[in-house]
Amino acid sequence: MNLTCLTRYDDLGASSRLRIGQYRLPLAHLAPEVHWSRQSLLDAPYLRSKYAGRSTVRSAMRCYARRARELASQHAPELWWVEKELWPYAPAWLERSLLARHPYVLDLDDAVFHSYDTHRQGWIRWGWGRKIDRLMEGAALVTAGNAYLAERAVRAGARWVEIVPTVIDLDSYPPPASHGPSAGDAVDIVWIGSPATSAYVEMLAEPLRQLAAGNRVRLVVIGIDAPHMPGVEVVAKTWSAETEAADIASCEIGVMPLPDSPWERGKCGYKLIQYMACGLPAVASPVGVNCDIVQPGHNGLLAADGAQWLHSLQQLVVDAELRRRFGRAGRALVERLYSVQVQAPRLAAMLQQAATAR
Repeated sequence: MNLTCLTRYDDLGASSRLRIGQYRLPLAHLAPEVHWSRQSLLDAPYLRSKYAGRSTVRSAMRCYARRARELASQHAPELWWVEKELWPYAPAWLERSLLARHPYVLDLDDAVFHSYDTHRQGWIRWGWGRKIDRLMEGAALVTAGNAYLAERAVRAGARWVEIVPTVIDLDSYPPPASHGPSAGDAVDIVWIGSPATSAYVEMLAEPLRQLAAGNRVRLVVIGIDAPHMPGVEVVAKTWSAETEAADIASCEIGVMPLPDSPWERGKCGYKLIQYMACGLPAVASPVGVNCDIVQPGHNGLLAADGAQWLHSLQQLVVDAELRRRFGRAGRALVERLYSVQVQAPRLAAMLQQAATAR
């Protein structure tokens, strides 16, 4: 079987790297008869410009044209594996007609349909509001990162929908050693993300300021510049695939604040899975899939407002044994449900079955 993966980004983009890229070697082992190829829409120069706040219009046009040339020049494979859509803002009829040559699997790890159906411009809502629904309706299989996305696919008329969470590779996250700050050292609270999501961690400015007034704590951010948080010691670390697990594991508590809005309800909670894989307790906003991953009082805590964030973090900062107990439970959950090793066999079987759909 020839399988062509049409990803949004190359491996610099987290969604493409985690949802599709990291499965290449496991799937090659599980299904050696599958011949894998990959075409990325938006390349590393585009992403670097975006993260640096520079204009991306010219770069995006170049990337769009390259994908059009690639699709026009290649023979259709037995199966397409599409991340989100072929081109943002291309019409659904165009993408459906190009993909109709063979079955395709559509993968969603974000509520990308809300980019259209909740857009502030009415003409965008009118013209593209059901674009992703139409792509889901035509897919042989929709793989959704959580129940919120899966429910939308079912309502759109998708014939086969499976929840495939965004997961880590256990080989990159070895079992954590028992650790904690030495007496008198600061307790490190970690957040990992990209410049596009840096506003989320800034939601914690006031709870962290109050926490730091009576406790030795630091905020460690990975992947962004240090946010301005008066009264809080902040350490910024550059993200890399080689160091992210070790950087998280060097901390004591992981956090995932989110506002409760439609886009965020489609998030897949990958930060939480990373924290738990490293043996850290997690504190998260009770939004979307966070409520499935965090089991309050067992592997972490949920916090809906500033007062709850302060209380939850205070509990964990002062109680090292509670941190260790939550961390052990989180690691066990990841090993049971949220790893490539668990999900790859499921995915291999689904892709092979989807390739037979007509």
